[in-house]
Amino acid sequence: MIYLLSNKLSFPDPRNGEPEGIFAVGGDLRPERLLLAYCNGIFPWFSFAEGQIQWWCPMDRFVIFPSEIHISHSMRPLINSGRYNVTFNRAFDRVIRNCSEVGGRNEMEGAWLGDDIIEAYTRLHEMDYCTSVEVWDGPPENEQLVGGLYGVTIGRTFIGESMFSLIPSGSKLALIALAQFMERTGCTMIDCQFETPHLKSMGGRHIPYDEYMEILTKGAE
Repeated sequence: MIYLLSNKLSFPDPRNGEPEGIFAVGGDLRPERLLLAYCNGIFPWFSFAEGQIQWWCPMDRFVIFPSEIHISHSMRPLINSGRYNVTFNRAFDRVIRNCSEVGGRNEMEGAWLGDDIIEAYTRLHEMDYCTSVEVWDGPPENEQLVGGLYGVTIGRTFIGESMFSLIPSGSKLALIALAQFMERTGCTMIDCQFETPHLKSMGGRHIPYDEYMEILTKGAE
């Protein structure tokens, strides 16, 4: 079943949605609705060319637990080289723009990271709910942004939204740094939203929605 949302700030039970995860359309992207969505394991995902907002909540969740992040043998020399510097929340606007545009993503069929999404998540960033991770190459006086990711933080859970690389493994460096930081600070889960070979190779695995919500809720207390 797919519900049509009104202006009322609420969501129906996502357990009644379609098997692939979509369960509602409509509504808006104001911060209050986005935060309510993420607190219930819900996220927007739709083509900005189509206009109507879609809300997704898969019952089979693909996540990475920070302590389970897999660092391949080929990644270790890259991390240990000291060539790349990783920062947090230093260049959110550049990260989200790169996620939108790198490789011509914004011109592809089904592109979802349009101006309305960028504006909505920038507002969440200004409210300290949206975090970016940046990977820099080069000396401080001439460093270049070469990779990164951004996502929403709810309690001790990070919900990844998008990542980009301008060098091989640039987004992997960002994800590994994020997982290591989360493990050090007692954070519990990275929500990957959907499985990809890239994320599966880094330790991603599936858990049921009810288990996901238990971890999310406990981490937000």
